Amino acid sequence: MRTLITICARGGSKGIPGKNIKEIAGKPLIAYSIDCARKVQSEMEADIVLSTDSDAIRECARSYGLETAYRRPAYLADDHCGKLDAIADVLCWSEKENGIRYDYLLDLDCTSPLRTLQDVLEGFAILEKDPEALDLFSVSPASRNPYFNMVEKKASGYYDLVKDGSAFTTRQESPEVYDMNASFYIYRRRFFDQGLRDPNTPLSLVYVMPHRCFDLDEPVDFDFMAFLLEQGKLGFEL
Repeated sequence: MRTLITICARGGSKGIPGKNIKEIAGKPLIAYSIDCARKVQSEMEADIVLSTDSDAIRECARSYGLETAYRRPAYLADDHCGKLDAIADVLCWSEKENGIRYDYLLDLDCTSPLRTLQDVLEGFAILEKDPEALDLFSVSPASRNPYFNMVEKKASGYYDLVKDGSAFTTRQESPEVYDMNASFYIYRRRFFDQGLRDPNTPLSLVYVMPHRCFDLDEPVDFDFMAFLLEQGKLGFEL
């Protein structure tokens, strides 16, 4: 089983400017994903590639031992480009550069680094047990449920539950739902052969994180994660 590990980090972050190389608990944010990638590489045959349009990010990654000749094209680094388009491009480049076809692609998102090696390995184990599945992504138990306590604006202009929950008396009776925490995604190579542009497919699996995991969208998220890391409040080791 040959795996390509991608770390995608464009330079134009809007919510938290420069977040991919901003220091958190003593090292740049991207370094946590590089460290995880190295640990995965120690357990399986894998190559690691960085996808970025930023020289500053390239230099930061190089200082942590990750150097790549690949440079993300500008058209794959703007606010309108989907991440899977960028991943597909670096996958094609890596296969041509290395002269191989990968079996799996593991994407580690820089903005959601609260993952362990065990999380990733267990995710692979789940996916390998189901040969029909196209991909797997990490999730966390949701704090709200669309059958019970989430509403949306309907065509009438009034608001009602996102999904019909009339069959359920309590939230505990309603179907289990999860938040995508964006930490890691594992794709079978044929996912990209089909030209899919969304990790949510009819043949997707999930890995439920057994610990706290969230991504960084706003400055307060960064501050909260820094507090957890610096104060040793995670309850597990990265």
